[in-house]
Amino acid sequence: MLIALIAKDKPGALQTRKDNRSAHLAHIEASGIVAQAGPLIVDGEMAGSLIILDAPDMSAAQAFVDGDPYGKAGLFSSVELIEWKKVVG
Repeated sequence: MLIALIAKDKPGALQTRKDNRSAHLAHIEASGIVAQAGPLIVDGEMAGSLIILDAPDMSAAQAFVDGDPYGKAGLFSSVELIEWKKVVG
């Protein structure tokens, strides 16, 4: 099942993102369920994350979120998990 993870950073949290970026990328690599990922950009700065998970179910997607170093560091103001259907690309 494909799931879109849409996370928005807290205002003024760019340094938290930078400080935890390598651990976040290692988490992505180790998970084995990330199909695509990248930062959301606002006014030229990283301000959130869009990750497409290819997970067996929503609970596996939530486990990915729960283990993400960004979330553990308190980076996000909001996190959404939404089932997604690929149509193009």
